Amino acid sequence: MKNYVIPLILSLLFLMPLNIYSHNTASEISSTFTRISENATPSVVFIKAQNLNDESLDNYENPFNFFSDEFFRHFFGHPKRDIPSQPKISGGSGFIVSSDGYILTNYHVIKDASEITVIMNNKEEYKAKIIGSDSRTDLAIIKIDNKNLPYLNFGNSDDLKVGEWVMAIGNPFALRSTVTVGVVSAKGRQNLRIADLEDFIQTDAAINPGNSGGPLLNLKGEVVGVNTAIVSRSGGYMGIGFAIPSNMTKNVVDQIIQNGAVKRGYVGILLQEVDQDIAEAFNLKKSKGILISEVAKDSPAEKGGLKQGDIILEYNNNLVKDINSFRNEIALLKPNTIVDFKILRKGEYNNIKIKLGVYPNQEPVSQQSSKLGIEVTDVKDIPLSALDKWNIPKNANGVIITSVKRGSLAERGGLKMGMLIVQADHKDIKSVEDFTKILKNMEKKKHLLFLIKYHNVTRFISIKLS
Repeated sequence: MKNYVIPLILSLLFLMPLNIYSHNTASEISSTFTRISENATPSVVFIKAQNLNDESLDNYENPFNFFSDEFFRHFFGHPKRDIPSQPKISGGSGFIVSSDGYILTNYHVIKDASEITVIMNNKEEYKAKIIGSDSRTDLAIIKIDNKNLPYLNFGNSDDLKVGEWVMAIGNPFALRSTVTVGVVSAKGRQNLRIADLEDFIQTDAAINPGNSGGPLLNLKGEVVGVNTAIVSRSGGYMGIGFAIPSNMTKNVVDQIIQNGAVKRGYVGILLQEVDQDIAEAFNLKKSKGILISEVAKDSPAEKGGLKQGDIILEYNNNLVKDINSFRNEIALLKPNTIVDFKILRKGEYNNIKIKLGVYPNQEPVSQQSSKLGIEVTDVKDIPLSALDKWNIPKNANGVIITSVKRGSLAERGGLKMGMLIVQADHKDIKSVEDFTKILKNMEKKKHLLFLIKYHNVTRFISIKLS
């Protein structure tokens, strides 16, 4: 019996510190979660978006069938079916990013909203206006009139490690200020068809409908992601959620707050992956780089000397991994940036410098244009092939209507997709910025007068605003 007593006592002595250590560690983690929740929750808001005219007129009148143009589809997407639906109120989340009332959320939360209400954690309600949006990343900035608000700071999403603890805060199913925790399951998720630019953080922190636009936080309480989507067969939580990384988000937030829109670098090429069959056809020993399948006419790529059939191997001394990574990196660069491309052309290596243009803007320019029910784009940002089918000169002054909502003020007043707006309120329009400035005073007027060109005919159209 004595032979067993001493080993047993020694075993208990070794186990006791381990149990105490485990308990202390769990308590520390729990305290950290509590601290983050208490500090961050006041900055997270519930967003109620009302859409009075939830109907699409994207393909209502299309005499030119311009969606057969590959570049137009690339920039503006495929036409939507004209399927009427009832006005609706949707809900989502957002969080304050500055003390003077700027709020970040998902674009899909406020898309087409005619009225937005922000409900704070203390239940105070404010009407919000759209400052700008970016459908390519599914992000938007709205603003409320208030000051000295609590706000969240961004962290560096590149520093996140798989397996690291994270916290999601939002309003799933309108359950306000819901906190969930989990880990980073993966990074760099792409090809999910959630947004145009994808580099998602995958997490198992519970994310449900209504969480969209809420923050994903690290253990420092910093925003490392914006909760955006889930993968689910039931519509509810199944352990797979996705967040837009903060390093992609910060660039969008800064540009929208400063300029009301996001301007990205634009090359003007269509790409395809180089698989083994393509590699063999181009006499490559292994598949590498990305292949240019088409170059847009009059684009920075064409002007700089890139050609169909070129294989891009590097850009600014960075190896090309795949198409999505390349597009994401180029999208983070500003217009007029010089990019050095290393390419393979007909068996020879070349270096070509391209001065980036401005990626075509497809965003509703303001909440006023959303209320009006139209989206407009600068003439210079429309592909030449589409301009030809619209009979619009490439050097024409004005903005082109690229979308009209069924039942909107614009549709009822006679505005149509493909019209060139030359004047608004008796003022010449040369850019989207000009158009935005005029619309900011729209609420003070009973009518808004447009001078438009359509089918080579110039005429005035008056839109009744009340």
